Amino acid sequence: MTTEIPPVAAARPHPSGDQFRISHAGHRATVTQVGAALREYSVDGRDVVVPFGADEINPVFNCAVLIPWPNRLRDGAYEYGGVTHQLPVTEPARNTALHGLAAFDRWSVVEHTGSAVTLELELVARPGYPFQLVAQMRYALSDAGLEITLDVTNVGADTAPYGCGFHPWLSTGGADLDECTLRLDAATRVTTDERLLPTGTEPASGMFDLREARSAAGVDLDDAYVDVIRDADGLSWAHLTGPDGRTAAVWMDESQDVWQVCTGDHIEPARRRMGLAAEPMSCVADAFRTGERLVHLAPGQHHGVRWGMTLL
Repeated sequence: MTTEIPPVAAARPHPSGDQFRISHAGHRATVTQVGAALREYSVDGRDVVVPFGADEINPVFNCAVLIPWPNRLRDGAYEYGGVTHQLPVTEPARNTALHGLAAFDRWSVVEHTGSAVTLELELVARPGYPFQLVAQMRYALSDAGLEITLDVTNVGADTAPYGCGFHPWLSTGGADLDECTLRLDAATRVTTDERLLPTGTEPASGMFDLREARSAAGVDLDDAYVDVIRDADGLSWAHLTGPDGRTAAVWMDESQDVWQVCTGDHIEPARRRMGLAAEPMSCVADAFRTGERLVHLAPGQHHGVRWGMTLL
């Protein structure tokens, strides 16, 4: 007996893979199989993040999971345990390896309920990163908004260099970014060179001081911040408030202590200043080389982070 097998294209209709929809009260979200990315999240019909289409390749790392490193790695090269490694250069203009290895891999669904979904990725050893990790991403909706957790385990035999980050683009609610205000709970800016690689730190001042809400008009950012400020619950926040009075907000708990914020002034023209990237990270750029805030993940060891977003 012959069984007809459907063509692969029919089984995988979207470039972003299968779509996992979750909801709670007025909250609606869709997570993609490719990259475990948050493709859309809205509250009562108002976008919290800038959405992208199911049939689009994730355009500018929208809500991407950035492992095993966030941001940039100089020349894609680093030394670890006395061994020099070379990763592919994925940002040719700056000759860097950008945003890790997981944003365009196909993740597997572990659990999917009405209000939550968990996806898993086996990050296999490869040239340039000969370490083996298993990552689980969980998105869960509640009255408080969207809570996101990432748990990563080293399943290999060697200690692995590791960092993580996330790339939500907060929505303006349909307005121009210049009509919005922004705020960030952090006191110190990471200075960079012309390749956006870190050179040091300085107190946030002038255009870079976002501790009080300020107009986004004329503000051009692609900057990391440390010395984060936390509220009574131990959370640090980034806010983008639209002219409709609603605030798209991202928070991170004590498991992460770096922000990256980007106004998108220098991305592809069709998407420039489409929102505010407010990125929770465990380390700044080039951590594989500098060792700053780098996690040394031993065999069998777990590393977990927790963050989230909501509409205020």
